[in-house]
Amino acid sequence: MNSYVTGATIRTLREKKGYTQKQLADRIGVGDKAVSKWETGRGLPDLSLLEPLGAALGVSVAELLSGEQITNRNRSANPLRGRFYVCPVCGNVIHAMGEGAFHCCGVALPPLEAEEPDGAHEIHVEEWDGRTHVTLDHPMEKGHFISFIAQIRFDRLELVKLYPEQPAEASLSRWPGAVVYACCNRHGLFRVRT
Repeated sequence: MNSYVTGATIRTLREKKGYTQKQLADRIGVGDKAVSKWETGRGLPDLSLLEPLGAALGVSVAELLSGEQITNRNRSANPLRGRFYVCPVCGNVIHAMGEGAFHCCGVALPPLEAEEPDGAHEIHVEEWDGRTHVTLDHPMEKGHFISFIAQIRFDRLELVKLYPEQPAEASLSRWPGAVVYACCNRHGLFRVRT
């Protein structure tokens, strides 16, 4: 895994901006030979230069490091159009209102794509006592478990983190029209509309 900015990334982003190596160097306060060395792989920018380099190239530091420009198409910040990211090392769960570049435990996190439940990941949703109760008939073993259950509505998100050896269930607020998600640590993200 590449965990630092590459010369090819710098060159591609510089050319997209229409800068010469000298113009980019002037914007971040280095010599044009430094930019040339970075782009040819004979050197790397110092950590202190990553933020000014990203700003000069019009990208975030995370985008600079990943080599991928990210465009958030969810301008209204609607949680229903958001994305879940889960760290495969520590289980950290991130929900973003749109596309993003996220890293955890040294791993670049891809966005999870939600699927309709299959037979092994059937999500049961019941309403009682003014609450939404979500259950799954799913193993909750150390190597195979539901890592979280969440529900999202157009204006809010509620998430319950689960751990092995506890039931695959959650009691959530009652939000008619919400989308309920369950994430299996082996098979990914599943969703149903309430």
